[in-house]
Parts: sequence; C-alpha cells; structure tokens
Amino acid sequence: MGMPGGWEWIIILLVIVILFGGKKIPELAKGLGKGIKSFKNEMKDEPETASSEEPKKVETDTKVSSTEETPSSTTKQA
Repeated sequence: MGMPGGWEWIIILLVIVILFGGKKIPELAKGLGKGIKSFKNEMKDEPETASSEEPKKVETDTKVSSTEETPSSTTKQA
C-alpha cells in the first residue's frame, strides 16, 4: 500500500466533485484552510501556557455521614 498514483487521484477528485459539486469545493477548501491555520496558532500558544499551569486536582467527598445507616448497624446479632 503506497501513495495513490495518477489515475487514483483523478478518480478521487472526480468522486469529490460529484459528491460536493463545483460550487461547494472552494467553500470547503476555505474552511479547511481556516481550520488548519487556527490549529497551528493554538499549537504555537500551547507550550507557553501548558508549562506555567499545574493540572487541577479533583476533590471527592468519600466520608459517610453519621446519619446514614450502614449494613452492619441494621443486622441483629443472636
């Protein structure tokens, strides 16, 4: 399995034109370009903010309140 050759690219492009139409392709390419540009900008900003911030710890409440009944307190001993 390698890269598609000449005929494969022509078939792929033909299928894309059939699916999306000639007018929709430039809009899709423009949106894809904006998305890639935004992604690259975020990747440039990420190392600066990631190194200065510490991960947030999530606190959980594992204590059982004294008013709740536990299974051992409800059973009768003979």
